[in-house]
Amino acid sequence: QLQLVESGGGLVQAGGSLRLSCAASGRTFGNFPMGWFRQAPGKEREFIALIDESGGRTYYAASVKGRFSISRDNAKNTVYLQINSLKFEDTAIYYCAAKAAQFDYNPVDPNQYKRWGQGTQVTVSS
Repeated sequence: QLQLVESGGGLVQAGGSLRLSCAASGRTFGNFPMGWFRQAPGKEREFIALIDESGGRTYYAASVKGRFSISRDNAKNTVYLQINSLKFEDTAIYYCAAKAAQFDYNPVDPNQYKRWGQGTQVTVSS
């Protein structure tokens, strides 16, 4: 079974940057598109970004495009989320997830992802 563990969150000032990591256990990591979501208090889980199995294709939510960057290193079984120019509204718990379906199929729907990490908290101070 693929298990996912996020890290890299923390308290950061607005305008700063963070790189989140998601380490996967299991030899099947390279078989899955990997996504990042976030959930702020009182809000639904929100899609952020998706990367395909090889790292050659990416897809971003319009709200984060240009500030967020997803990447992966299959040799290290890790997917990353680089967040630049952090805003107060980026405060949330950030989750990585392995997509059960193919890359192109409904990437923003959390139900298309079958494995989730426990999340890492990102708090942006103004």
